[in-house]
Amino acid sequence: MPQNEYIERHRKLHGKRLDHEERTRKKAAREGHKASENAQNLRGLRAKLYAKERHHQKIQMRKQIKQHEERNVKGAAAEKEPSQPIPSYLLDRANPTSAKALSSQIKSKRAEKAARFSVPIPKVKGISEEELFKVVKTGKKTHKKGWKRVVTKPTFVGPDFTRRPVKYERFIRPMGLRYKKANVTHPTLNVTVQLPILGVKKNPSNPLYTQLGVLTKGTIIEVNVSDLGMVTASGKIAWGRYAQITNNPENDGCLNAVLLV
Repeated sequence: MPQNEYIERHRKLHGKRLDHEERTRKKAAREGHKASENAQNLRGLRAKLYAKERHHQKIQMRKQIKQHEERNVKGAAAEKEPSQPIPSYLLDRANPTSAKALSSQIKSKRAEKAARFSVPIPKVKGISEEELFKVVKTGKKTHKKGWKRVVTKPTFVGPDFTRRPVKYERFIRPMGLRYKKANVTHPTLNVTVQLPILGVKKNPSNPLYTQLGVLTKGTIIEVNVSDLGMVTASGKIAWGRYAQITNNPENDGCLNAVLLV
């Protein structure tokens, strides 16, 4: 055995660690996080080489996905009248099409899984920070202290919210643009009820907007549905449910949403 294959020799003599498979699985699971970290933190020539390598990998992956989509599930070909006579030993044969695709059962399961997370408005127009924030200059040296921002869109803050000291507050959310309730429509019952908002789950434009509780079209919010009498699978009364905002609150002056059932 060559001198540099000491790891293989050790495994042949003593075997692998007891947690070898678990460590291998965890290492494979961390590869995505490691790739994301490298993509964000690498600079200069290393970043260019890494981006080129990742670009090549994504091209290969997309080609592979496209090949899977183009293949059809195995089935008999359409019957046609043969132009020439066929031997007797070929009469009972069917000509199957290509059969190396994902089965229709797997495809249907994927479609059902995607339907579970479907929302009424799948795509919305993004909102830039220049449109959402207004620069406020405070202090004596105004040219140096322009770091404060006023949110120009409707927002939600919790009942126990307390503003930070003025000196340290970066994002200002005006009282006149804060909402506490939303007009929520139940899609199957076709009823609209005004329900209190519990929190902002996700703003599709920016994670910062989610943290600030900005309410724009397409935002997923959590509302209190205890008044509707909805119950869970175990029979308990449901407390919070997600809903998606369907209007532009800054234009309409109210908050309309559709319950995600």
